Amino acid sequence: MNSTPEEEKNDAREERPERESESISRRDMLKLTTIAGTGVVLGMSGMATLMSLKRADPGPGSGMSATKPQAGASDAIPFYGPQQAGIVTPQQSYVCFAAFDILHQDAGQLLKLLQEWSAASAVMTAGKPLREGGDVTSPPTDTGETKGLSPSNLTLTFGFGPTLFQSNGKDRFGLASEQPAELSDIPPMPGDRLDPQWCGGDIGVQACADDPGVAFHAIRNLAKASKGTAGIRWVQSGYIGAPDGQTPRNLFGFKDGTANRELDSDAARSQHVWVSSSDAPAWMANGTYLVARKIRMFLEPWDRATLAEQEITFGRLKESGAPFGKKNEFDPAPLSQFPASSHVWLARSAGTKMLRRAYSYVEGIDAGTGGWDAGLFFISFQRSVKQQFIPMLSLLAKLDALNKFTSHVSSAVFACPPGAGEGGFVGETLFRSGNR
Repeated sequence: MNSTPEEEKNDAREERPERESESISRRDMLKLTTIAGTGVVLGMSGMATLMSLKRADPGPGSGMSATKPQAGASDAIPFYGPQQAGIVTPQQSYVCFAAFDILHQDAGQLLKLLQEWSAASAVMTAGKPLREGGDVTSPPTDTGETKGLSPSNLTLTFGFGPTLFQSNGKDRFGLASEQPAELSDIPPMPGDRLDPQWCGGDIGVQACADDPGVAFHAIRNLAKASKGTAGIRWVQSGYIGAPDGQTPRNLFGFKDGTANRELDSDAARSQHVWVSSSDAPAWMANGTYLVARKIRMFLEPWDRATLAEQEITFGRLKESGAPFGKKNEFDPAPLSQFPASSHVWLARSAGTKMLRRAYSYVEGIDAGTGGWDAGLFFISFQRSVKQQFIPMLSLLAKLDALNKFTSHVSSAVFACPPGAGEGGFVGETLFRSGNR
């Protein structure tokens, strides 16, 4: 039977609430825009996942809050402490990493910048705006896009690159004598396709949070505060997805970071992660060295490989993450159980350990090849770059069966000093050395 115009209007009114409850909100769309703006392009599948999560939010009367907790909630990680947060902190879901170049040669301005950045970091990790109110004729201090959100376990980790100490043989800030022997660029490796614009940096800042907008907000506001003093050299965003307590999977579908469990104890971290007071230079005690490598993954040829080829290449079972001959991810296995030239066999045969903190990235389609521009933003922390990271990378670069599916496109090394005391600043031990 045909409906009258008035009946059609009534039907539309009855259907509208259901369609509106299923639609993505303006706030959620802003979040998706933030993700895309920081370099994490999710594509249709990723956007569908986020939208499905939105639809799964409990509604009114469910007994559960459908909104994030307000700022000042329990998910705040203190900025101040003997060691910087964001290293052994349980890995958050998102990263926004920025490398900055200092735009001047004035040690006093550099010192002031580190003081201002540290003070701002303490405020932002607490989930508070940098400053409220003020003169309406001037730009706001805080950009404001995270107002009302929780701290989301935000951490900010700072590191100093080799060029902060000297560049082209020049002592830029009177700090050259304090440059650690560990702090130098990774030597060229077979198969590297490094883009200089995506390598190095005077200062590296790792912002991690359980909300991508919170991580980006932190980097954005540090950049805003440093205008005229420091400029961003490159930025990389990434994400992980894993049920609580489980090892995340990379874009090849394999668990990534299984070996981190071996560094759960304070004793293991003291041996493999934290710089000791007996190491040189003294100002790095309780610090660590950060290596960042952006690794492009060739997803199309990998997706055409058989499951058997993928597992032999990686060196573990894809479903469980178990080593060959075992059933569970964390079952011990001798090197003889791993396939020769597999990624895991080579990484373990190097005999070194480091704390991995990697994130996947997806940046859309490569205009030149038509393939996915996606991969792994690898971050590791170690007590010695020369004794831990470089030996492992050298073996992998020469022999790893995974090399035909990957290519390293960026590289950076940073010396992460110890944490700051209340009211102090990151890098204070460096500036105090030699009575600077």
